[in-house]
Amino acid sequence: MSNKKNDDKMKSGISPQQIESFIHKNTPEVFSTLAIFVSTISSIFDFFSGPALSVLFAGIGAIFALLAPEKIDKKLKNFYHFSINQEKKTEIVLGVVKIVVAIFLPFIFFFFLGLLAGVSYHFYIRHAQITIPEETPRKKR
Repeated sequence: MSNKKNDDKMKSGISPQQIESFIHKNTPEVFSTLAIFVSTISSIFDFFSGPALSVLFAGIGAIFALLAPEKIDKKLKNFYHFSINQEKKTEIVLGVVKIVVAIFLPFIFFFFLGLLAGVSYHFYIRHAQITIPEETPRKKR
């Protein structure tokens, strides 16, 4: 029964009002997604800098984040807290700036993605070490 309901919804599609309300609720996420897409395309097709530079900066960002995860995490939280707590017009301006940076300087955008990846990696590994019970030591062969 629910399969028919899903089929009917898929056939009717998504209304423009649903898309507009989604974008209104999730403006920073939508702009970040667009910036990731644009920076990836800009890097792949060598518009202003090649993919090698973007990968290098993503790696450098991840290394920095793994070396000082608490400091980087605090700075990233401050940055995102600032951008999320703005008025809607300012959020849109910041989103457009993200996309412009993603077009012309994608390696800077990939550096921030590397920072996010490094901090996430560090904290998920720490979380896994805390939550997984220690195994009994194995015998040496």
